[in-house]
Order: sequence, then structure tokens, then C-alpha cells
Amino acid sequence: MTTSLTSPNHTFNIDQLRVNLFENRQELGLSAAQAVASQIRELQQNQDFVNIIFASAPSQNEFLATLAQESGIDWSRIRAFHMDEYVGLPADAPKSFGLYLKVQLFDKVGITDVYYLDGNTADPEQECGRYSALLEQYPTDIVCLGIGENCHIAFNDPHVADFNDPVLVKRVQLDLTSRMQQVHDECFESLEQVPEYALTLTIPALVRGKHLFCMVPASHKAEAIYHTLVDSVTEAFPSTILRSHGNTQLFIDQDSAKKFLEVTA
Repeated sequence: MTTSLTSPNHTFNIDQLRVNLFENRQELGLSAAQAVASQIRELQQNQDFVNIIFASAPSQNEFLATLAQESGIDWSRIRAFHMDEYVGLPADAPKSFGLYLKVQLFDKVGITDVYYLDGNTADPEQECGRYSALLEQYPTDIVCLGIGENCHIAFNDPHVADFNDPVLVKRVQLDLTSRMQQVHDECFESLEQVPEYALTLTIPALVRGKHLFCMVPASHKAEAIYHTLVDSVTEAFPSTILRSHGNTQLFIDQDSAKKFLEVTA
């Protein structure tokens, strides 16, 4: 495939994946928020509630900030979920993914119907079962996600990724790349502070969503975007599954697309 850019903003398809390329992360976040808001408004015309899974990461900052300002959304008719949580962190811990979403979006727009993963539970298996039942009860309409440096989606690192996972939520041990990413993202000051385990929605739980929107800015994601778009669809690069979904949009910027553009130009 040859990609020729005539402007900083460009859209193209790879397999079933719609790729939207922007000059910078601010434009990426704006466009992604507009796309997600439009989808929410469309769904709310025909159904009482819209069920949305949100990712928690600095890569989502611009997107969430802009989404919170979108008009025409009835946030009282949103059921919100988050896709992963560290094991052993209380819900009010500063590094908690649930708290991140509460501060970045839920409190700003007044979403009250929020279902949090409890990473501090004494029984992780029971918690996985509880959350799986909620996902079955409230089928996912929209997934807002990112891609990790090792191509993970949620915390499905390559060594635990399973495109045919029999469960919807599971406890996983994070690999070194995934844990180091939390340091690169300045979520933790050192590797030793990053928890080793997390609860995560599995890949089947994510791709069951009707509409997927994936936001991936920044240069430290360039390798991941290259593998996502170029390599075979394989669990060695979990994010490649997005090319098979059929209703997924990927939002990248010039920094995260750099290696892909160099190779395919």
C-alpha cells in the first residue's frame, strides 16, 4: 500500500480499519471527540441508554476534554464502564484508572450510571465474574480505546492476548514494556511503583462493541502504530485485531504515524 499525503490531515483504509491522520494530538482529540459525540447522538435517537467503555491513559486527555464540551448529548442516558484497573489500588488512589475517568469526564458531564472495576477486591476472580455479568447485561455500543507501546489494547499484552478468549474479564500479569509505559507516560515515577497485575477486559469483550474509536497520539507510539497497520493480524501484536472489526476508526497524529509513513511512502 502506498500512502501519499497532500495535507497534514488524511484518511485512508487498511483492511476494514478506517485510519484518520492528523497534524497533532490536539486536532486528533478534537476530531475523535466530534466523531464519538456524533455517534452517541445518533444512538440516543433510537435507544434509551448508550453503553460506553472508556480507556484511561494520557493518550485520551485531549479527546476526553473535548468530548466533555460536546453539546446535544444526554449524559443521564449513558452507562459508562472502564476497561482495566490495577490490582491492589483503592478506588480513590491517585493512580487509579477509575479515578482518572471520574476526574477527566464523568464528574464534568454528570454521568451517574458508572460501573467501576474494583482492583482492590479480595477476590479478583469474583470481581471478574461480576463485571462480566454487567457487560452481558448491558451490551456495549461504543468503545473508546488506545493502543499501548507493545500493541496492547486494554491490558491484553502480547503474552496474554487471546483473540478467542473464553472470558470477558480476567486478571493478568503486566509485561515489562507495559509497565515501563506507565513510567514514560509519567503516571508513575519509577518502575517499582507500577503494579504488576491488573484486571482487564479481554479482546473479545472489546471487539463486541458496535462502534470502536481508537485514539493514539505521540511519538512513543510510532512502533505500535507501525505494527498495527503493517503486520499480520496476530496476537503477537494485539491491536492488529482492530483491522478485522468492520466498524473501527483509528485516530493518529504525525508523531505516532511517523514510522508507518516512512516505510509506506
